[in-house]
Amino acid sequence: MTDNSSFTELFGAAPLMAILRGMGVERTLATATRAWDLGITAVEVPVQTPTDVEALRVLAEAARERGLVVGAGTVVSLEHVKQAADAGASFTVSPGLDIEVVRASHDAGMPALPGVSTATEVQLAMREGLTWLKAFPASLLGTGWFSAMRGPFPQATFVATGGMDSGNAREYLDAGVRVVAVGSALEDETQLPALAKLLA
Repeated sequence: MTDNSSFTELFGAAPLMAILRGMGVERTLATATRAWDLGITAVEVPVQTPTDVEALRVLAEAARERGLVVGAGTVVSLEHVKQAADAGASFTVSPGLDIEVVRASHDAGMPALPGVSTATEVQLAMREGLTWLKAFPASLLGTGWFSAMRGPFPQATFVATGGMDSGNAREYLDAGVRVVAVGSALEDETQLPALAKLLA
């Protein structure tokens, strides 16, 4: 049995997370610093290349200096779990539900946020003790998916990921999503300040 209820504390009151994918070390650090300065304290760095892992390592050190934490994203293997732990990640995020990865992450001291898109996956995740779940791809699932899941799974807390930006984030938060995670939209430099307005 695993437990990821610590995401309640990790995310705090902020309903946003920045996903910094494939930006390289310097740009990852610069973008994360901008997000932190705007009050978006939750940051995830997908670990798909050696450069990504190095960016995660640098960012984790910078986060510690601010009393913040950084997560490793796109964690789909036990090797990724090890890389994330070695780089100083405080949590892991996955696109799908792999119980072996979830348990390895938990055992390494990193709560796992697995991806789900069906009632079956939500039920399996909750049986494992997971109450925080990543709904992916959220833009394709639509806002109605979240209200549908709330009936049978009132204990589930969702992070909406996939196709999220400042234009639709409020719609998903209003639908009951606890956190909106924004990734590719951050290529547009106007997105972070626009998203930060949602924190007001």
